[in-house]
Amino acid sequence: MDPLSAPAARFWDKPVEQLSREEWEALCDGCGKCCLHKLEDEDTGEVHHTNVACRLLDLKTARCADYRYRKTFVPDCLRLTPRLVREVPWLPSTCAYRLRADGKPLPDWHYLECGDREEVHRRGVSVVGRAISEILAGPLEEHIVPTRDFEQS
Repeated sequence: MDPLSAPAARFWDKPVEQLSREEWEALCDGCGKCCLHKLEDEDTGEVHHTNVACRLLDLKTARCADYRYRKTFVPDCLRLTPRLVREVPWLPSTCAYRLRADGKPLPDWHYLECGDREEVHRRGVSVVGRAISEILAGPLEEHIVPTRDFEQS
């Protein structure tokens, strides 16, 4: 289904609990930020963001190279749900799932609003040009980035 030609126009404005699975999946803005590794301080619980991407993330498009079967290759990959999105503290403030779960509108650069899947990249909201694959990165501790860089929109 092409979300932009769907009969239920502006489905993304509905409460997330009312979305079909297909509509929920269509909320993803394609930024790739959720596919970057995070480090959690065991003592404080503080989450440190890195610029290191999951090996399945295509760094040129910020899309998963094998989304359907990703859990086969990356067992700890999360499948976000309307319930789980409220419990995941490391999602960026720009995340469409988080925004809609909080009852907030999508930003103007989101493809559902502007009609262009590339706008997220042009606006610098995605990880395109800002991430390195875990295959090449080495120790994650050497790739910690300031939270403000991760949250940049």
